[in-house]
Amino acid sequence: MVSIHSSLERDENGMTAVIEFLSAFTLFLMILTAFLSLAQLEMGSNDTSVDRLDRAAAQGIDRMTSDGGWFVPIFDDGSYDYNNSTSEWHLQTIEDLNSGMVLTGLMAHKSLDFDRIAALGNVTEDNLARGLGLGEKFSLKLEIKITESNDNSRINSVLFSGGTERGTAQASSSSFKEIQVGQERFLIILEVHNGGRKANNLHITEISPRSVSGSPEWVELYNPNNFAIDLNGWSLSHTSPNVNSNLLLREGVVSGNSLSILTGDPNAQSIGNADHVIDLGSEGFLGVGQINLLDDGGGVLKLSYTQLNEFQPFEVMRVTWGGDTGFFLTPSQSLSYVTDNFPPEVSDWEISNSPSPGLIE
Repeated sequence: MVSIHSSLERDENGMTAVIEFLSAFTLFLMILTAFLSLAQLEMGSNDTSVDRLDRAAAQGIDRMTSDGGWFVPIFDDGSYDYNNSTSEWHLQTIEDLNSGMVLTGLMAHKSLDFDRIAALGNVTEDNLARGLGLGEKFSLKLEIKITESNDNSRINSVLFSGGTERGTAQASSSSFKEIQVGQERFLIILEVHNGGRKANNLHITEISPRSVSGSPEWVELYNPNNFAIDLNGWSLSHTSPNVNSNLLLREGVVSGNSLSILTGDPNAQSIGNADHVIDLGSEGFLGVGQINLLDDGGGVLKLSYTQLNEFQPFEVMRVTWGGDTGFFLTPSQSLSYVTDNFPPEVSDWEISNSPSPGLIE
């Protein structure tokens, strides 16, 4: 009996030691995991950068669909004007939205608000990202479409689609939410990217370097993006045998899917249905009357953009007249971009005998 008792006692002591070791080791792993999480370090195959993307996408879609959002003006010194903040961000001007902080909530009275969706065209991608709490290195893409409807013609209709393409980023994460409104179901998809080249394209669609006597020189721009574009960082350059000039834009914003007229004199400019009119006569880049700042005989106009983290401007588009192009304009003619090729070649332009600033057919 003594021998059996001693064996059981040894087994119990051994089991106790094993349990104590496993408990201590488990506690060690819990402390280590907590430390690595707080320090934003990786353990094993976990990638904290992907975790942050997943969290940003999920939180972003939740913030956009929880309520109506808000807008806070910002003073010149960078402080927030909370006294004039409002939940009616979609009623603010495009200039105010671009200079303030906006969280683009899409809901009103616990339902999807189509006025707020329409107002997304007055918000830049960067401002939307800031309002959602994303860091400067993040970009995003937002899409809103109809997936179910009692009207078959509305199924797969896209209400909004804009932002940075997934393929230009190092890593991406997406989140979505479906919302029922009446007999229709809407799908909201938010992609958050780590980096990526922003979809900041502007198109020169018509140019009048040789206007009728007394009229201003003008350039027509089209924003094909659903998001608004901040003009800060965009530049224009004109080269010719007789005139050379450069202009870096430091302010201004154009809404999504809009037409803008850059003109030598807003007061004398025919604007058609243009959404924005921008005075470049005061900047000394476009002329009016006898002030000839774009060479009549021939020249090259370049539209470029410089990313905030880059030093060299990226040429987005150019238009050439005179020289070998065969485009020699009279005072009653303009040069129009007539194809969808981008960037265009010389063959994608033609002389128009009926200039139409602010109108695209």
